[in-house]
Amino acid sequence: MVTKGKCTVFTSGLRGAEAAFGEEAVKRGMQECVYTFADQKVDRVNAQCVNVLAADELARGNISMEIVSQMMNRKYYGSEKIRKVLQVLFHVVNSGHQVIVVGKILEDNTVKGGTGWTVELAKLFNRPLSVFDQTRDKWFVWDSGTWIEGIPQIKFDTLACSGTRNLTENGRKAIADLFDSAFGS
Repeated sequence: MVTKGKCTVFTSGLRGAEAAFGEEAVKRGMQECVYTFADQKVDRVNAQCVNVLAADELARGNISMEIVSQMMNRKYYGSEKIRKVLQVLFHVVNSGHQVIVVGKILEDNTVKGGTGWTVELAKLFNRPLSVFDQTRDKWFVWDSGTWIEGIPQIKFDTLACSGTRNLTENGRKAIADLFDSAFGS
């Protein structure tokens, strides 16, 4: 059983889903830890823990943009800011034993936008992975190489949470309901 006082939510603290994950965690007495890099604007500047990653720390999450493009089935170019965002997401996923995301699952089983990199890392690291698809208004769990409809349960005390900056009301409600089911309101 997971104890909320010992549970930590890791995000990159951006507006939308990540800010909502942080807000919901703090409401329930959980720890919130944000990873970011210098000059990145985060919404959750008042999180209990804000780690501004130095260049050498960011480098631990470095990967070829060609590999990212191949895994995500789309083109990513060598923008320094995009590279840093992907490196931060490595630290978020590496810190959590369970990965929970809000976004949109695409036909090729990837997730739209930069959030998709969080999902691909979770698959690569073999982490329990759940995505709330805002378009379908349903939770999905990654199981044996496919998405299966199912409401996740928080089973670990470290959660890597990520998601779209364009959070809808149903996405916000899904996050609140998930934490309510695990820890109460």
